[in-house]
Amino acid sequence: MSPMSHVSVTINGRQYRMACEDGQEGHLMRLAAELDRRIGELRERFGEIGDMRLTVMAAIMVADEVGELGKRVRALEEELAGMQDARATAAERAQAMQAALAAALNSAADRIEQVTRSLNEGLAGDEVAIG
Repeated sequence: MSPMSHVSVTINGRQYRMACEDGQEGHLMRLAAELDRRIGELRERFGEIGDMRLTVMAAIMVADEVGELGKRVRALEEELAGMQDARATAAERAQAMQAALAAALNSAADRIEQVTRSLNEGLAGDEVAIG
């Protein structure tokens, strides 16, 4: 079990002593400051409607944002998976094209060699007939 640290954070004018993993103090303080900022914005927008209600509204806003971000992450993961599939398909096509090109070049080289042999044989036969 990792050692725990303690920090004091202020949210909505109240101080809370919080425990966190050692080294996470700054992160916890930033999160608390963000929540406090949201509560302050809600207080400016709606006035004094009660501390608990402001806190719940801020928590719901954060939960909504987390939900929306989760949807975006899932959509991006699906898009990434599609791109990876497309890349794999393109790589397979490229390999197939390379194999087809190599086969075509080998076939052309074989035909060139056959034509060259035929020409050489024909020239060798002509030399014998002339000489």
